[in-house]
Amino acid sequence: MVNRIVVGAHYGLRDWIAQRATALFMVIFTILFAAAALGLPEMTYQTWSGLFRNGIVRFFAFLFFLALFYHAWIGVRDIWMDYIKPVGVRLTLHLVTIFLLVGYAGWAAQILWRL
Repeated sequence: MVNRIVVGAHYGLRDWIAQRATALFMVIFTILFAAAALGLPEMTYQTWSGLFRNGIVRFFAFLFFLALFYHAWIGVRDIWMDYIKPVGVRLTLHLVTIFLLVGYAGWAAQILWRL
């Protein structure tokens, strides 16, 4: 019997699946949204904002942004963990990344619900 030393946080598979799921959702939303946008009679602010007046479109657009930010968090967090060795610098970068992504999510909500 060989003794293995296992290290790490043990969430690689979960994050891999989460990134694939968020990517799949973003692809599906992008295709459906592009079809809806291309189906508009004209590209004016009124027709464009009318597309977002539908609560379902607005909701799924916000889910798209949440999926995008979670997808980005997993990728950037892994970069920080793999390449930034000093713990204080890595923690600072993690916090800055989290604050930025949460801020971007709030900004996306503000834009979508202001239309």
